[in-house]
Amino acid sequence: MKLHDLKPAEGGKTKGKRVGRGRASGHGKTSTRGQKGQHARNTTRPGFEGGQMPLIRRVPKLAGFKNPDKLYYELVNVGRLNDFKASETVDPTALTGKGLIKKATLKVKILGDGEVSKALTVKAHAFSKAAKEKIEAAGGRAEVL
Repeated sequence: MKLHDLKPAEGGKTKGKRVGRGRASGHGKTSTRGQKGQHARNTTRPGFEGGQMPLIRRVPKLAGFKNPDKLYYELVNVGRLNDFKASETVDPTALTGKGLIKKATLKVKILGDGEVSKALTVKAHAFSKAAKEKIEAAGGRAEVL
């Protein structure tokens, strides 16, 4: 048997019903849709569930919205800076190296929880007031990037 010998099964290929092509076809006028009503008119919108409360209205909505302009910071407490050697410069790449933040590409904010005992030069995108005071009290510098 070759490809050119293949044929569909007997009665396997029938022509489609051509509706709305005149009365003589037997499928004219109402085109097999019957008289009047929703199904004759084909007027249901997407998501219509036959009068039942639709899924989109049954599901609870999420409150509020997500501000696209909000700044997100990687947060590091001042107490964690004791892992660094004295007079060492602490910047986002150094913090990533010690595993204190996940990505050096994100902005870093230093918060004031804990105590710092070494004079460090800390470079970050933001500092809390308490953190800045504690770093400077220990003899270090807080530089905003």
